[in-house]
Amino acid sequence: MPDQKALLVLEDGTSFTGRAFGAAARSHGEVVFSTAMTGYQEMLTDPSFAGQVLVLTYPLAGNYGINGEDVESRRIRARGLVVHEACDLPSHWRSQMTLHEYLLSEGIPGIAGASSALAAA
Repeated sequence: MPDQKALLVLEDGTSFTGRAFGAAARSHGEVVFSTAMTGYQEMLTDPSFAGQVLVLTYPLAGNYGINGEDVESRRIRARGLVVHEACDLPSHWRSQMTLHEYLLSEGIPGIAGASSALAAA
């Protein structure tokens, strides 16, 4: 993954800095949280998260990778993903790509390292 900074700016001007992953793109949407421990692929493709920036409160995402079977729809519906740490090397026998590669392939930006500060705000 590239080592570039990313910025999440809320409507009131509050900002959070982290490390970019996924697509190098700008996005916007309502910021929503999920406290689930697993299911990041399902959440990203769930139509109920369409147009939203998804913040995962569980500290690690991407550890079991992405596969073609665990989707709720054919494409990512969320407009962005915020995580504490994005795993660069998934470990699961069904993994076909990393979370970074998945977001990149669909033009969706991600930011790592900002979720803890955002959850505390």
